[in-house]
Amino acid sequence: MTSSKSADFLLLAVFTVLVLAGPIILAPFGAGYPDLLQKFAIYGIFAIGFNILFGLTGYLSFGHAAFLGVGSYAAVWMFKLLSMNIVPAIVFAVIVGGLFSLLIGFISLRRSGIYFSILTLAFAQMSYNLAYSVLTPITNGETGLQITLDDPRVLDGGGAGQPFSNLFGLNMIDTVQTSVLGMNVQFNVGFYVCAAILIGCFYISMRLFRSPFGMMLKAVKSNQNRMSYTGLNTRPYTLAAFVISGMFAGLAGGLLAAMDPLAGAERMQWTASGEVVLMTILGGAGTLLGPVLGAGLIKYFENIFSAINEGVLMDFWSFLPETLQHLVVSVSSLFVGEGWHLTLGLIFMVIVTFLPGGLMEGAARLGRLVTNRGKGDKAAARAAAAPAE
Repeated sequence: MTSSKSADFLLLAVFTVLVLAGPIILAPFGAGYPDLLQKFAIYGIFAIGFNILFGLTGYLSFGHAAFLGVGSYAAVWMFKLLSMNIVPAIVFAVIVGGLFSLLIGFISLRRSGIYFSILTLAFAQMSYNLAYSVLTPITNGETGLQITLDDPRVLDGGGAGQPFSNLFGLNMIDTVQTSVLGMNVQFNVGFYVCAAILIGCFYISMRLFRSPFGMMLKAVKSNQNRMSYTGLNTRPYTLAAFVISGMFAGLAGGLLAAMDPLAGAERMQWTASGEVVLMTILGGAGTLLGPVLGAGLIKYFENIFSAINEGVLMDFWSFLPETLQHLVVSVSSLFVGEGWHLTLGLIFMVIVTFLPGGLMEGAARLGRLVTNRGKGDKAAARAAAAPAE
């Protein structure tokens, strides 16, 4: 037990250091700018929450984008009505996400397997269509819900200049630029707010995984029918996991609005739900770090690979002869820019085929390989040093 607690503390400490050092670590890869760093943290929270449901219980939801969307709408309404301080917005986003997930989970969890997945997808699509057309007085339809100068904002004086989201006076857009090891590094207030919340969510997820409640959810995933035969009602446990997961999604939606005070119906589309499924599977469902790694990988491809055009490729392959350069550029351009989904699809195919447990399984295999090789070298050294009989 003590060793397990020590391992968890070490994991949390390493995770904390890596997240807080994100602007420095990711700067050489072109991903050290605030907007992308915020997305890494926010979608990491989204994936951690989804993993609590899918990774622990095995229930695959295709409707989690609905909670992301309602969290964004709830946060923007708090900005419009109360204050540009992000605290009321985030709290209300979590509450609304939890209540909405309670409603959808109560109905959807009456079924399991593919029927559960289809039900959640149907609810998410209904939510998207309601936000896009029917509920336009609340959501502002296809234009999206935005902050305006004439919003009441009763707690901070309404239309007193251009509104910026803040945390007790610290604007989310405030950024300090400095040089670290010859690199231009940007330390952004918004990112560190998201990073602190990400670390907190990771800790909560770790405690859930290690708790008796988490063990019960793993038992549901292992064999729910056998648990039902013993007389145990598993629905309260799965519903609790669904609500917690929805609250994480609402939190992520609220943070998206906190970093950029805008909420649109596109955040509730089925593609957004599919994206968080990919994040979790790529990283490793049922693991602690996997969903965060998967979220980072997909957002990196979406924002970095999609920005690579033929001009960049021509410069990269400039050392080749001209004819060969044009040939290589014409082939490689299929996998970047607008074709970044092709690269992501190939990576997903390889990981699912050879690493069903995701990136974390690959890391575990690599760790075992290094450990076994080290043990083999030590054994060989001991054998060589032993005197002949």
